[in-house]
Amino acid sequence: IDFDLILEKVKDLNVLAGEGISQIEHTPGGARLRQPKPLPLTLYRNGIVMFNGPFRPYEDPSTQQCLQDIMDGYFPSELQLRYPDGI
Repeated sequence: IDFDLILEKVKDLNVLAGEGISQIEHTPGGARLRQPKPLPLTLYRNGIVMFNGPFRPYEDPSTQQCLQDIMDGYFPSELQLRYPDGI
């Protein structure tokens, strides 16, 4: 696992997702600025945890696909159901 590459690609994806950019959220009687909610990803020596979910070992095919998507510069394809309009 190339952790340096993963971290570099995650930083790039964070920029694409609008890190540091506030969005306007309309509220009853006005509006307010809000930051996009972060998508937690924790890397361990032997696996990952995403969304405070279960531990996923690197040997798991879905974990390998998730990390390959990130290393290829894409948001993980498994997030399409959770974020159908994009992140």
